[in-house]
Parts: sequence; structure tokens; C-alpha cells
Amino acid sequence: MVKLEASKQPKQGTIVLSPGGPGVSGREQLAGPDAVGLQISTGGVFDLIGFDPRGTGDTIPFSCFTNASTRSNYLLKAPSYLNSSDTTLGQIRATGTALANACELNAKDTVSLIGTGYVARDLIRIVDALKEGGLLNYWGFSYGSALGMTVAAMFPNRMGRVVLDGIVNPLDYFSGRDVSLVTATDVSFDGFFTGCVANPENCALAQLTLNAQELSQIVYNLIYHVKFTPFVTGPDAVTDIIDYTVLKKAIQAALSTPAIWSIFASGLYGLLINNTTEARILLSLTNPPQSPTIFPDNGKEATSGILFSDVPRERVNTTAFPQVVEELYTTSRLQGDLYAALVPSYRDWPFKAKGAYLGDFKAETKNPILFVGGALDPITPLPNAYNASAGFQGSVVLEHGGYG
Repeated sequence: MVKLEASKQPKQGTIVLSPGGPGVSGREQLAGPDAVGLQISTGGVFDLIGFDPRGTGDTIPFSCFTNASTRSNYLLKAPSYLNSSDTTLGQIRATGTALANACELNAKDTVSLIGTGYVARDLIRIVDALKEGGLLNYWGFSYGSALGMTVAAMFPNRMGRVVLDGIVNPLDYFSGRDVSLVTATDVSFDGFFTGCVANPENCALAQLTLNAQELSQIVYNLIYHVKFTPFVTGPDAVTDIIDYTVLKKAIQAALSTPAIWSIFASGLYGLLINNTTEARILLSLTNPPQSPTIFPDNGKEATSGILFSDVPRERVNTTAFPQVVEELYTTSRLQGDLYAALVPSYRDWPFKAKGAYLGDFKAETKNPILFVGGALDPITPLPNAYNASAGFQGSVVLEHGGYG
């Protein structure tokens, strides 16, 4: 854990933070450049605690490969998008089985110990150690909202001031069918095109047309085109090719970070006019420079281990796989196949988290929960906030109109 002490007195308590993931380090978040903004946002009168959940960092680290070369080989072979080719489903199942085999060989003693149910109990242990009245003050983002709802459902009388920001549907998350995540993705992408034609001086794509619908169709046609005709920007077959997966990942990065929309538009425009220099912007968005980590990052497979182990086998409807995939495709033309690529892994993952919470997400907490959501959030859409809030008596939803 890392603690950032309150900058003002008198101190009003401690807030525990969760940046999301799963598999993201809370220590890195609080020890890095985000710390100042988090302290300002909380008024400076609270100590802030960032922690690495089980499986993450060096907290019972979940790592399935014995060396970086073997891990890189797996990552190169594992597809990210189910629709990237007509052979992708078989490839996903094969690489998923290979990952499970590696985890069985090298991490079988930890895989059952890193689930969200245990982490929820860990949060209460942190509260007990603080000796500040026994109530959890908590701010969780994205997956951190699923963790927050889990601890609230398990320990409703231990909830202090809780803010959940960017809401994951817990019923979808714990059943391995995250259809709700993509309900606003295409609308958010439409907003990018609307913003582009409204601000042509900041959007290179606007040189093509000032009609947002036409611009949208041009880019969707581009996605289809590079699926069969990837764009080569240099000699390296790994880092210099813009294919379907690279372009989809660049779009995903842009939707999450509106601050890069202008440079993203320049990359798309460069790809459309065959300008190699400008097109390479898209490659940089998929693999941005990484700041050196402050703490050990030993839980290399934490995301997969937590995500898949959190779904009890009895909740995986193996016969519904085609229907879930079709629902994802129907819900989001843009990113449905990203989450569809996870569905086979839920079905084939052989491990189960111990201590899983199997109840519903309905409770009357000691203090009401604040749910935060945006109508144009491309990953954690606003309806999730309202649906989650309905289960927790007295909770309210704060709605914002921003992108990202």
C-alpha cells in the first residue's frame, strides 16, 4: 500500500482508491502524476491509500510465464478482436488453452486466491487497521466499481462515503457476458465525428467532408479495408504495420481519451491519403511510451487471472456463446468483437476464485453510495450507473455529459 497524507488539517479520515483494471496497480496511481489531481478532487482533507489488489504488482503476484520471451510469444499469437479473421475463434481458444496450461504449471497455487471476493474482504481489513471508526471510505473507477459494489453488498454496515465512477454492470461482469459495456461505444464514436466537423481547424479529417455521417462511413470503410489490406509504414513486421487490430486499438485509445482526438484524426487522415508519417500516429496511440514503474510489476497475468476466475463455472452458459457474440456485434458495430473475443476464454478457463460473492447486488448501506456515469462513456455507459443504483437503497447517480 501507499499513503498520501492529507495536505490540510484537520484531517477528516482516509479514502481507499481503486483505479480499475482488474490488474491495475493502485500504488502506481497514487505514487504517480495522478496523485495531485486526486488530492485536489478530495479537498486535501483526507489521507489517500492506493493498494495493489491480489494478483497485482507484488501482492500474491499472478504470473504464468517463466520468462519475457515466452510471454511475448503468447501475446503475439493471442487475437484481440474476434472479427479480425475467419480463423480467429479457433486461435482464441488455442491461445486461451495455452495460457491456462501455463498458469497450471506456474501459478496454480495462487490463481484461486486473487478473486474480487477476497479483495473485498481485504478492504475491510485495511479499514480495521486504520482504526478510524470502522467505516470504508472508497473511490473506485471502472472495475473498481465492481469491487466497490461487491464490498458494499457483503458489508453494507461498513460503508462510509463511497463514490463509484464509471460503472461496470456487476451481474454482467460476474457472469462473463459484458454486453452492457458497449451500449454507448458507437454513440461516443459518432460524437467524435460530430466534434470533428464542428471544429475543422482542429480535425484533419474535416478536409474530406463537413458531413459527420459521411465522415463516419469513410472511417468504417477504412476499418474494413485494412482488414484485408494492412498499411505498411516501415520494415518491421511487428511494429510498422497498421492492420485491423492496430486500427481498432487506436480507436479504443482515442475514445477513452478525448484529449488526443485531434492527433488521432491526423493519424486517420494520414492513413486515408497514404501518408506514412501521419499514419504512424496510429501506431504510437496503440503503444504509447511507458513511464518506468515505481513498484515491482510481478503480476503480469493479473488481468486474465482475476477476470476469468471471477466468473464461477456454474454461471457460464456454454450453450449461449453464439447468442452472446451476436448480441455484442448487434450492440456495437465498432467494438462488439473486442468483448466477444473474451467470451471463449470465460468458457474454457479451468480455475475458480475462492471466496467468491455469489449473492445479489441489493443492499441498504450505512451511508448512501454515489454512482457517477456519463451518457457518452464508451466503456462504462450511463445505464449501468442507474441499474446499479437501483439495487442500493438511498444511492444516487451523478450524470455528466463528457466524453471518455
